[in-house]
Amino acid sequence: MKLTSPLVLLVISVAVAILGWLAALLTTRYGLNTPVLPLNGLITMGVIMVLTVVLGIRVLRWRNGNKKKMLNPILAAWTLVLAQACAYTGSVLLGWHAGIFVDQLRLWNLRSDQTLAWQALAMAGGGLAMIGVGLMVERFCRIPPEEGEGESALGLQDKRKPKSEGEYAYRGD
Repeated sequence: MKLTSPLVLLVISVAVAILGWLAALLTTRYGLNTPVLPLNGLITMGVIMVLTVVLGIRVLRWRNGNKKKMLNPILAAWTLVLAQACAYTGSVLLGWHAGIFVDQLRLWNLRSDQTLAWQALAMAGGGLAMIGVGLMVERFCRIPPEEGEGESALGLQDKRKPKSEGEYAYRGD
């Protein structure tokens, strides 16, 4: 399985930030409530991050040498999927609430109560923390290559060259 690219997470965050900004702009224009998650969502995000870290530490301990007890491969796969889901969810939450915060900055001088702006900023910070935890635990689940698997490109070229006369010639372009 490939590691999650931080560049992909950044692109997702920027795209969702634009959508969040547009949603906040439209809801303000039509007098609707701004679509921001309540602060008790931070508790849920914290529980998800703690669970991800605890499962990731189990995999990390096994990977770093505590192999007396066999690690359940399904648990390791679930941990990896949970870490990736945590990173992707964090990028969506970061983008959405960053877009709302940018819209609230436009109204900063017009309002006396900035609760909504601080709430959006706190949720964006929680999303950023989820991205960090997801990427960190995903690295915990990475198994180093076995001996002989990580061959260099030169070694691959040597395998393609003909060993004796009569075989197809390899042109090394």
